[in-house]
Amino acid sequence: MSKSAQEKKATVYDIARRAGVSASTVSRILNGSAKVAADKRQAVEDAIQELNFRPNLMAQYLKTGQSMTLGVLTQHVESPFSNEMLRGVEHTLQGMEYVPLIVSGHWNAEEEVERLRLLVARRVDGLIILTGHVNQQTLLEFSQQIPIVATGHNIMTERVHSFSINNRLGGYMATRYLLDLGHRDIAHIVGLPDHNDAIERHHGYRQALVSAGIEYDPSLVIQGDFAEVGGLNAVKKLVESGRKFSAIFCANDQTCYGAILGLKQCGLRVPEDVSLIGFDDLPFSTYSNPPLTTVRQPIYEMGVKMVKTLLGLIENTELNSDELPELSIVVRDTTLPYKG
Repeated sequence: MSKSAQEKKATVYDIARRAGVSASTVSRILNGSAKVAADKRQAVEDAIQELNFRPNLMAQYLKTGQSMTLGVLTQHVESPFSNEMLRGVEHTLQGMEYVPLIVSGHWNAEEEVERLRLLVARRVDGLIILTGHVNQQTLLEFSQQIPIVATGHNIMTERVHSFSINNRLGGYMATRYLLDLGHRDIAHIVGLPDHNDAIERHHGYRQALVSAGIEYDPSLVIQGDFAEVGGLNAVKKLVESGRKFSAIFCANDQTCYGAILGLKQCGLRVPEDVSLIGFDDLPFSTYSNPPLTTVRQPIYEMGVKMVKTLLGLIENTELNSDELPELSIVVRDTTLPYKG
């Protein structure tokens, strides 16, 4: 019999005959519904491997009520930030029977709710929400049907666990680093105007200026959108304003990528003429030109922790207690001391 034929035809009864156990014993092992002697379990696992057996997930769902899928709501699948967190999700699930089902909300609250309803209708066992505009009340309502973990929210119940970093502290750290280099005219390209992460990082920027005795100047704050084109346009607007500046704190790394290009197009060198610092430490920031100084947040580690916590909620086991790494400054080549 060919391997492909075995994969199509092997059944629980075939596994039972090969392992020398009953079909009910195979079912208990597959479903994890009861303890089975170690030698019998090993015999079944060997038979499953030999016959390349793949369980019928629909049949398993009907028996156990679990689909072995986790719904993941991201905002844009092309986002390098989301992709880094998804990498943590995917790597953590490797070797497990759970698989992710990923949808996008595109920073639209109504679309996000629609996608969440779709995932629930697909009988996923839990939801992972990577930021977005879904409000707290909506999360609580969905949690009546399914366990949830989310970033970008501040909520903690038996059915919903949220995770966040101290964005205000990160904004303070980035600005403080530029201040410690001697810069005083520090611009800030903010993120989306209604995004809490952007708002908190802006607050941190202002707090650092106040602590250094520097008056906040709204003319040095330019609206961005967390994307490269927003950084490009913001820098050009800043240069055209004629306001003097020697450094820029960008709300995220992607904004910095666009800002670097915009400064070059305006005839300004990074870091000789303008120092830049970002926020995230995305993988590409090591290879940008020049390599980007930035605030590192634990994006990948957040994805790992979300999966482990959600599985704990689903399986009613002890929740993951691993601490996330703290924010830190990664110094590369886009910053220099102020020369006057």
